Amino acid sequence: MAHDHHPDHPTPGPHDPDRHDGPGHGGHHHGHDHADIDWAELAPLLESQAELFTPLYERALGWLAKEVTEPGLVVDAGSGPGVISALLAETFPGARIVAVDGSGPLLERAGERAARHGAADRFSTLTGELPDVLDDLEYPADLLWASRSVHHLGDQAAALTALAARLAPGGTLAVMEGGLPARFLPRDIGFGRPGLQARIDAVEQDWFTRMRADLPGSVATTEDWPALLVAAGLRHTRTRTFLLDLPAPTTDRARAYVAATLTRTRETLAEDLDAEDRATLDRLLDPADPASVHQRPDVFVLAAHTVHTGVRPA
Repeated sequence: MAHDHHPDHPTPGPHDPDRHDGPGHGGHHHGHDHADIDWAELAPLLESQAELFTPLYERALGWLAKEVTEPGLVVDAGSGPGVISALLAETFPGARIVAVDGSGPLLERAGERAARHGAADRFSTLTGELPDVLDDLEYPADLLWASRSVHHLGDQAAALTALAARLAPGGTLAVMEGGLPARFLPRDIGFGRPGLQARIDAVEQDWFTRMRADLPGSVATTEDWPALLVAAGLRHTRTRTFLLDLPAPTTDRARAYVAATLTRTRETLAEDLDAEDRATLDRLLDPADPASVHQRPDVFVLAAHTVHTGVRPA
């Protein structure tokens, strides 16, 4: 499918453990630099990041479960290593789960995770690029989940129409797109110019715009997701945002996520930051520095991801 920074897998981008479409990565199942990524090597990091966001995903799926009752087939489109796929299996114990991704090594991880969670007998995988690979589904989906995968496709409106076409009558498409940039540190961290993360956000937005423009068949789209779902033929649209709140003092896993995210930022966006901000990042990433994210007591993770749903008319 597309390419690329969240948590399950396209190239891990700065704040996206599952989808990973941020700067600094090639693409995961989406495409363009997919061939340059060693997904088997990257998989543990993607899994760990997605696991960190599990509380957010659990709340999102709990909300979905009130909307979608007893689905027969649930598809995770752009599954990465399958952290959300396993949560879908847990949320919908009567459903068959299909994890779809462009990376075979990541889908192997997804299958192993499903087995550990006791869902191997109702779990399968499908390897290929979204959305065309969904033509290989044996049955229409009752729930199709796409977590930060649509924005890796050049024509997002056409992609949503294609995803909606794979739904059974009365089926639901759930798209996780948008939300708020993650926050890890206070505005003033005691050195450097206050507001570092806000400046990084601005640079990342420019990076994201360039990434979108460079996708094959890229079409500029007003990202009004409910309107796009309606244009794709769906009805009864709903939107809900879910929070991940891991306050300071935070866990070692959260620190590792923050360090990995800021490292990617330093490696891929440094040219767009001024010398003072680069020096601040270097100090934040130096494990020997008491002011680094590895040691300072005020590191936290605060993130918000938004889910948009629509239903195919019966």
